[in-house]
Amino acid sequence: MLTASADQRALGYLGRALSLELSAVQLYTTQAKLVLTWGLDEVAEKFRAEAAEELEHAERLISRMLAVGVAPNASQLRPVKLGLNLQQLLEHDHAFEMELVLLYEDAVQHCFRIGDQENRLLFEALLEEEKEHARSLAKWLQQVS
Repeated sequence: MLTASADQRALGYLGRALSLELSAVQLYTTQAKLVLTWGLDEVAEKFRAEAAEELEHAERLISRMLAVGVAPNASQLRPVKLGLNLQQLLEHDHAFEMELVLLYEDAVQHCFRIGDQENRLLFEALLEEEKEHARSLAKWLQQVS
């Protein structure tokens, strides 16, 4: 199923990104359920919205993987990190988003170096969205600290 022109390292970035995006879906969905038990309905809604955004990222990655002829395989979902309060949850979330930012920065640079415009454009778009998530979480974290 692999296309002849597929760069193995770019495929690796796609696979790692899919694993992290699906891990983020699991993280935010779990956190939404947790904060509901704390009576924080509005916060739960924000976490559900984050989970939906991350699922949309995963869908875009899956589409790209299929387009280059590989079967999507999220090989390692991260364990969910919880906390005793909202501040701890947001600290975990911000660190997780920064990990995604770093992955996408590396992927963009690699794709630029090898002239892989299609993957680069996908990674650039996801990078900007994850940077915005990180900024939003940092601001939210400041508000609850």
